[in-house]
Amino acid sequence: MIADGPQAGGELQDIRFDYDAFDLSPTAREVLQTNADWLRRNPTARVEIEGHCDNRGTVEYNLALGSERARSAYDYLVSLGVASDRLSTISYGEEAPLCAEDSEACWRQNRRAHFLIISR
Repeated sequence: MIADGPQAGGELQDIRFDYDAFDLSPTAREVLQTNADWLRRNPTARVEIEGHCDNRGTVEYNLALGSERARSAYDYLVSLGVASDRLSTISYGEEAPLCAEDSEACWRQNRRAHFLIISR
């Protein structure tokens, strides 16, 4: 998968995070603006925001960090006018990696928030 590229169907895009961080980069904010635009064009859609981490750190720590990542995306989307009742968050920590290699390139792919359309 291409970092910050469109998901299947080109509807919503993932955002990436730096190591051990949950703050939103300027690129992530741009992606979230695009996602908010899509949500405005699809007013009945509901989205689950999944927080993910690489496999460094404890399981417990990564679950908490994944939660913070999902919450950062949630809060920013709400600040852009997306109704909070259309969004939910969940953390998968390190349990659902996109890439299983132990390399920085792989870890970078796993440090993400993913946007899953749960209803239209």
